[in-house]
Amino acid sequence: MDAAAEREFGDYVVARFGALCRFAFLLCGDWHRAEDAVQTALTKLYLRWDHLLDQGRIEPYLRRALVTSLIDEGRRGWFRKEAVHAQVPEVSEAGDSSVSTADRLALLAALAQVPPRQRAVLVLRYWEDQSIEQVADLLNCSTGTVKSQTAHGLQRLRELLGDRFTLSVGEVR
Repeated sequence: MDAAAEREFGDYVVARFGALCRFAFLLCGDWHRAEDAVQTALTKLYLRWDHLLDQGRIEPYLRRALVTSLIDEGRRGWFRKEAVHAQVPEVSEAGDSSVSTADRLALLAALAQVPPRQRAVLVLRYWEDQSIEQVADLLNCSTGTVKSQTAHGLQRLRELLGDRFTLSVGEVR
């Protein structure tokens, strides 16, 4: 990679790192795992930077690498033996939010109990505002699978949250 491409890659990483970590945190519920997954995905992106930059497909590639990295990590035997205790990182926000901190924590705790594939679909659809087709492409599945996983994931969230929540998932940012 030439010096100009390395500068472009560095600028991209600086601009997107925080958002990617927040996205990964929503998928796995552990800030440290999220950062590790982002680093893994960025390493994969670095190796293909020139090719992806020419095609304009950096974001889809990076999101897919991030999602598959987290899903694959969960399949490893050593991971199941660890007891991960997720702590929500403290993030200062400017301005008032209509959603209280307790509601956010309740939603994040419930989201962590949703199966990984359903959680990935919910985060991509409602947090990242991806279309059904984009999510299907990222997860390498059919649009019907995305729709059913979305329905099952939302149903599971409703079961976990009960009547406490009346807002939609997309409102909590």
